[in-house]
Amino acid sequence: MSKPSPRFETVNVGDELQPLSVPVTVPLITGGAIATRDYQNVHHDADAARALGSPHIFMNILTTNGLVQRFVESWAGSGSRLMDLKIRLGAPNYPGDTLQFTGAITGKHEATRSVQVALKGTNSMGAHVSGTVQVALP
Repeated sequence: MSKPSPRFETVNVGDELQPLSVPVTVPLITGGAIATRDYQNVHHDADAARALGSPHIFMNILTTNGLVQRFVESWAGSGSRLMDLKIRLGAPNYPGDTLQFTGAITGKHEATRSVQVALKGTNSMGAHVSGTVQVALP
């Protein structure tokens, strides 16, 4: 059963989204890379990643993008529609860490019945991802 969406009228600038913690695991990283057809060895071969100076395999941007969508959609519910997503990557995501998402409503747009969500995903190294998502609400 999917979660109902908040109504546009009930959402206010400054409202915070429920935080989300995502354990960063080898299956998450490799599965995300394979699912997005990113066969770069740094996303599935620890020895190859180490040979390039990385301590382990690391998450690709498309997996991060999917996790950003999961975070926003878990708040916005089944009646919402993502309209725009802009993200910037920072620190890499390595297995054994946890990605912590936080976010808040930073704008409301009457004409499109949409809100802007500013978000950040951090891990033990700092900011992994930051950005904004525009989402239409019923």
